Amino acid sequence: MLRKIVFYTRNWITIIAPFILLFLPANYFDEGQSICLSKMLANIECYACGLTKGVMHFIHFEFEKAWEYNKLTFIVVPLLFPLWLKSVYEVRGKQMPGILGKLT
Repeated sequence: MLRKIVFYTRNWITIIAPFILLFLPANYFDEGQSICLSKMLANIECYACGLTKGVMHFIHFEFEKAWEYNKLTFIVVPLLFPLWLKSVYEVRGKQMPGILGKLT
């Protein structure tokens, strides 16, 4: 029973989160203090610094701003799409077709 609750909670959050982020303004995360530990403790930017801001601007089609915040956004967002699609298929009780179904 607990496994089923965790399964559906995880998948529904994965499915709904992009839509919630899409309805928020693109600059929602632009202001405020960073919560990155390497930035707070050592004042060094890690590879993920600015990734959330970059993803927000990417999904709002502001590609130049996304590039400015973090260049890895253009790798991460396309890799997140198959994971989102996998959650959609899992909630429906099906396996993804093709090579993606075998890989995930």
